[in-house]
Amino acid sequence: MTVRLGLAQYGAREPLPDLPVSRSVVYWTRSALSGLVKVVDVGPDRQLTLDGSVLSVYARDGDWTRARKEYWGEALDMVCLPPRPSVLFVGLGGGTQLHLLRQRVTPRHVTAIERDPVIVRLGQRWFGLGEIPRLEFLCAEATVAVETLRRTRRRFDFVMEDCTYDETPERSIPLAVSLARLVSRRGTLVVNRHRRPHARQTAAALAPYFAEIHLRRVRREADNILICASAPRG
Repeated sequence: MTVRLGLAQYGAREPLPDLPVSRSVVYWTRSALSGLVKVVDVGPDRQLTLDGSVLSVYARDGDWTRARKEYWGEALDMVCLPPRPSVLFVGLGGGTQLHLLRQRVTPRHVTAIERDPVIVRLGQRWFGLGEIPRLEFLCAEATVAVETLRRTRRRFDFVMEDCTYDETPERSIPLAVSLARLVSRRGTLVVNRHRRPHARQTAAALAPYFAEIHLRRVRREADNILICASAPRG
């Protein structure tokens, strides 16, 4: 089947409405936690979708240029990473950002909090996560997993939170603050937020924990605002 889609849906900065793109559903299932989950091949990209929304992208042709232009790549551009960082992803999905990260550095260890084991299995089978060494999954609610990591005194050089993007401040801000306590002395926390006022509320809540905080809107037409917090206090 051939449909006409604009590549802006999964990476290009300018929509191309007349470009035909081959689309096929490779696999689908229903998850009690996430709803309808599909693995869809769209042109050269493989997408992980939840109820029709794109969660992750995997470059089947090895060309990650499209993903780098989205918030996954923009977030990494904001961070100064050591050559072998310890990394925590809160909401990994199909692991788009992890693949981009491994093109820049060789992580010493990666921990991923992903509450839905269905998503983890799909990521391992269809999105290349099964081939990544030193990758640890914690299948639990983010607040529970973060508290466990805190109690065991785990620290990370790079923390990326992408699981409460458009949730209420009452839920998302406490999670961001709890993650601040997991950042190593020279580490960085990046949070993906919707552009509406709660992005600035999150930044204000993180200010007591970090000496440097920067906000970046991914694109003028996009709703993503990235909050980059570095130089942890104390």
